[in-house]
Amino acid sequence: MPHNPGFLNLVNDAKSRIQQVDIEGYKKMVAAKEPHVLVDTREDSEWTAGHVKGALHLSKGIIERDIETKVPDKNAKVVLYCGGGFRSALAADNLRKMGYSQPVSLDGGWSALKESGLELEK
Repeated sequence: MPHNPGFLNLVNDAKSRIQQVDIEGYKKMVAAKEPHVLVDTREDSEWTAGHVKGALHLSKGIIERDIETKVPDKNAKVVLYCGGGFRSALAADNLRKMGYSQPVSLDGGWSALKESGLELEK
């Protein structure tokens, strides 16, 4: 889906301040049993269609409101994914602003996760 220039500027600005990981890096984290919380930031309909088993669902519309209740440890590594890595980058930047020390956006998002071999569920 082509994105509008203003949105892309906002995303690129956020990406300049956050950590990102690609699918291979994330699979290495999982294989190494590196502690983290995986958060799906997609909309309810996207979540219902399929998601990574064990992921926490906090859509982009509510993550800032609910993250401190669901993940109170601001030092926890929080890996966020969306459809392709744009909304998750915006969410990671906001979590950083809220005091989370290790928000990470999964570059490639759900598109990469579907092909990753990681366990998915509906």
